[in-house]
Amino acid sequence: MSRAALLLLADGRFPAGGHAHSGGVEAAIARKAVHDTDSLEAFCRGRLHTTGLVAAGLAAAAAAGLDPLLLDDAADARTPVPALRAVARRLGRQMMRAARATFPSADLEHLAAARPQGAHQPVVVGLAARAAGLAPVDAAYAAAYENLSGPAGAAVRLLSLDPLDASGLLARLGPETDHVATAAADAADRAMTDGIDALPSASAPLLDITGQQHAAWSVRLFAS
Repeated sequence: MSRAALLLLADGRFPAGGHAHSGGVEAAIARKAVHDTDSLEAFCRGRLHTTGLVAAGLAAAAAAGLDPLLLDDAADARTPVPALRAVARRLGRQMMRAARATFPSADLEHLAAARPQGAHQPVVVGLAARAAGLAPVDAAYAAAYENLSGPAGAAVRLLSLDPLDASGLLARLGPETDHVATAAADAADRAMTDGIDALPSASAPLLDITGQQHAAWSVRLFAS
């Protein structure tokens, strides 16, 4: 196992397309729900414990060896909004390209062939982590952190926030990120014996609603 692989997966410079997406914060800023560092922290905390937990659970399960096609169906069931399902598969397709080049594996090739239009991003993250020799909890960390760092980085651009404040925000959420990654890995372990329904299925209805609305905007800085 190489922890350097975890750093690479979690690095915003990894060419997986995340820089073009705001994780819902662009819509939140438009409706004034996010307007400063404190409100951004609240937004990120809510995202971490809902969509972040779900993504971390899927990634951990893929890294643990659960069937990625079943996990992709489970991700669909946990993403009720068509616009966000499309985003997840678009990000998964880009992540797949980067992962196949960086961590070649038969599992990634099989999933790419089975889902030519893209599998859900967290499933691909988990397979990439598995190919890199990482543990399920490492995959959970990568998925959970991406759910925070994306919106934080987007908000810096949209609100002209001090990047140092955004970094401090991510650091303050560190203990909660630890908790989410551990809970996700534990759920993935249970899913190995109890089935995929053991994985987290937390929801964020407002993110779903605003995500679908954002997809219809004629002018926007981010794709989602």
